[in-house]
Amino acid sequence: MTNNVLCEGGNSVRHGPARILAVAVLAGILPAQASAPAADSRPDPKEIPVPPIRTSMPPMPGVDQLPSRPEMPDVLTMNDGRKVKTAAQWKQRREEMKRILEYYAVGQAPPAPGNVKGREVSSQLVRNGRVKYRLVHLTFGPKDSLSLDVGIFTPAEGGPFPALISPSGTPPGATPLPRLPPGPTQGKGLDVLLVVGPERLPAAGDSPSTASAPPGGAPAAGRGAFGGPRTAESIAANNPALGHGFAFVAFNNNDCGEDTTLRNPDGSWAFRTTRFYPAYPNYDWGLLRGWAWGVSRIVDYLETDPSIDKTRLIVTGVSRTGKAAMVAGAFDERLAMVAPVASSGGGTPAYRFSGAERGGKEGLTEMMRKYPNWFSPHLHEFWGQPDKLPFDQHWFIALVAPRPFLALEGTRDQNVNANGVRQSWIAAEPAYALFHAADRLGVNWADRRHGMVQADWDALLAFADKYLLGKDVTRRFDVFPPELFQGR
Repeated sequence: MTNNVLCEGGNSVRHGPARILAVAVLAGILPAQASAPAADSRPDPKEIPVPPIRTSMPPMPGVDQLPSRPEMPDVLTMNDGRKVKTAAQWKQRREEMKRILEYYAVGQAPPAPGNVKGREVSSQLVRNGRVKYRLVHLTFGPKDSLSLDVGIFTPAEGGPFPALISPSGTPPGATPLPRLPPGPTQGKGLDVLLVVGPERLPAAGDSPSTASAPPGGAPAAGRGAFGGPRTAESIAANNPALGHGFAFVAFNNNDCGEDTTLRNPDGSWAFRTTRFYPAYPNYDWGLLRGWAWGVSRIVDYLETDPSIDKTRLIVTGVSRTGKAAMVAGAFDERLAMVAPVASSGGGTPAYRFSGAERGGKEGLTEMMRKYPNWFSPHLHEFWGQPDKLPFDQHWFIALVAPRPFLALEGTRDQNVNANGVRQSWIAAEPAYALFHAADRLGVNWADRRHGMVQADWDALLAFADKYLLGKDVTRRFDVFPPELFQGR
């Protein structure tokens, strides 16, 4: 079987099932891999280390013990070298890949608590009675000590409905939780591990700061997904998923783990002192894994909700929560479709083909400098050396196979390396081809910068119509705009 990857205007590149990268490089379709930059190839020695967390996972080889592998690690080659040829072997390979990703990429998360319960706090009809909104308070975890507020919108009549789960700020009617302040260098492109505490930016010539946070931290508004609080009426009137006849499930990812690079005086992350994290001290999960774990707790509840079609659950998110959507889809097979938007560095683009001197935009080094708190603590040592990673971002995509996966990208996204996206797409496809489902791996390019626009919604809903509802959809989801790859 072969597939055509279309470029807008009718040009296409023809690939076999594996879409072997080396062939593309030799043919001049893709650039040869650049070497890692000599400058900034290792972390600043003045970084204040994060204290390690002892988990139940046995140690895996560190960066100095691993070989350089410029090629993308094969999703269908098992750890012992055997090739995956059957669905049963893929099930075994999935578990291998998940363990590697937990150790190196996102951190180890606790198992499902098994005790999720939901209490309806309020219910109302909105949009002139056409949409029903419910605020549901979930409890779970050790001694029911954890909670999460979820807003569930459904058409008022009919059902059960396919449901789109999306981090969207505090659900209407829920009480916003107090927030830790951001780290002093958060969002400034600086190495956040050079400082602890919130007091000030380091001045030129300073030694690393050890200023500590005030006790408990001051509440901060923080960064909420999709622009802050909205009413149930406004969401019902404007949400494209609801307009399409789907249910829409909203939650605040900061209610799972606080999105802050703030550090305690000992160098540990302040986010580990609130939300889900204190209940599980022997797990080193980063924030992306924590947000994804929250999605799975929502799925636990939705499986019991008679208004929701539990076989047609979709997860999405934008930028950082798009990364978390990828993680959720990789680790939770109950999610029937995964559609990250503008996921950028640590999302859909391959680390080996993104970042400084690897095509630009956000790559591994950039993410380790700005937001190491999102990831496993073991990922930081690969700063400047992505060729030594035993995985790459295509593994998260491949783990979704054969479920539908749609990468929603922007042609002018300042954070997304388009070639990195294409490399991940090509390298993940063998997992889909194994199930004769290569068409279920999709990509869509909207004319936008970083964010989400109506064109992304249109593609997401059309993809769901085609692969979850079996509707006749004529648009294609394998188009890479040629202007993004000129000279490659």
